[in-house]
Amino acid sequence: MESNPKPENYQDLTFRDRMATVDKEGKRIWVFPKKPKGKLTNYRRVVAYFLLAFFYLAPHLKLNGDQLIYLDFLDRRFVLFGQSFYPQDFHLLVLAFISLLVFIILFTVVYGRIFCGWACPQTIFMEFLYRPIEYLIDGDRNKQKELARQQMNPTKLFKRILKHGIFFLISFITSITFLSYVIGWPAVSELMAGWPADNFGSLVGVLIFSGTHYFIFAWFREQVCSLVCPYGRLQGVMLDHNSIVVAYDYLRGEPRGRGKNEDKGDCIDCKRCVDVCPTGIDIRNGTQLECINCTACIDACNTVMYTIDKPKGLIRYASERSISEARKHVLNARAIAYSIVLVILLGVASYAFMNRDEVETTIVRTQGTLFQAYGENALSNLYDLQMINKSANNVSMELKLLEPTGEIKVLGDSLKLDKGEVIKRNLLIILPKEEITSSNTHIMIGIYKGGEEIEKISSSFVGPNSLDKNE
Repeated sequence: MESNPKPENYQDLTFRDRMATVDKEGKRIWVFPKKPKGKLTNYRRVVAYFLLAFFYLAPHLKLNGDQLIYLDFLDRRFVLFGQSFYPQDFHLLVLAFISLLVFIILFTVVYGRIFCGWACPQTIFMEFLYRPIEYLIDGDRNKQKELARQQMNPTKLFKRILKHGIFFLISFITSITFLSYVIGWPAVSELMAGWPADNFGSLVGVLIFSGTHYFIFAWFREQVCSLVCPYGRLQGVMLDHNSIVVAYDYLRGEPRGRGKNEDKGDCIDCKRCVDVCPTGIDIRNGTQLECINCTACIDACNTVMYTIDKPKGLIRYASERSISEARKHVLNARAIAYSIVLVILLGVASYAFMNRDEVETTIVRTQGTLFQAYGENALSNLYDLQMINKSANNVSMELKLLEPTGEIKVLGDSLKLDKGEVIKRNLLIILPKEEITSSNTHIMIGIYKGGEEIEKISSSFVGPNSLDKNE
């Protein structure tokens, strides 16, 4: 996203020639962010720990007899908050995917990378699980930098072993939790009971996943957001001058400097915003690829503004246009319209999921069969029936022929389905000869659950081309 013209000497654009975490020789610059404090950080902490608690507890919680979230890819059964989904619900999954894609585009166009700073798993794990442990063991920014410069000694060795040991333990627990979502917690418990002598292959798989998770959060860190994440790479395409991002008010802040000189802006160039940034950028340079909109710089700057008795909001959520035009309101008509579209989109998708059929029935004529005489005054057709019970309860079903007058006979067992069960039966539909009006007679079948009609299915009944009704 190109920026509007800035005040003279506002910024040196050479910073865009390389990543903030890579020096001129191409070597990585390790980021030691200062521990953030402030109102927005507290809000993010509440959101983060709620999401973390949900992630680790969901495999152990049950609703309607099933694990809260269960993704069984082998049997193609997916459970979300007590609702089971099967391959027959593929159209709902397509709707959900399209809704998610449109939602991401519209949401990013309006609100920038708020997701990255508030709900992205990479940010949640890094900033609210791994980083706090690092602060606890290694200390804040300056102590971490000092420890990194030290030669290895018993104290440093102890801290490194303790920190990375805890990091790997968290990664191991996280891997076990991921596995629980796929095969279920009871199956995971059974696997773990035999480790390491039994089920050694599963242990190796968990250790490999744990090692990958550990590598990402112990070493790769912010590079995921800058180099790997496709959403981060695409933000430059989706953002524009009206997108709401974490932004520096250069009209108010420039020129930077300390003192009470009236020619100076409100920014005193303390670099607190740079010190707390987890990706090592200077937000005062404008919107950048590495920025994840984490609001750490907002809290740091607001603290400084309070100390020097200046208004808060030098760094804040704003659009480039609202800053260049010195407007406080960041929501324009387009942002409001897009937000309404997002709400409608979520509503439609939610309605489709909540109002799907609990029992899905398919009735088709058996291929390769013709009509058969059934006694002297009737003909019969053979049909294939499939029923899927998507509800959380056992159900008993019933079929009735609504149009025309006739009879349905279920061949085989009754139509009782356990939770999640799929049954296949053959049906014999019998019509009196006087009801057969053509070689392809339209029929309507009612599907009943507990005596209540839940669905109607139309089909056709094949008869002879001509029929002497007086026979």
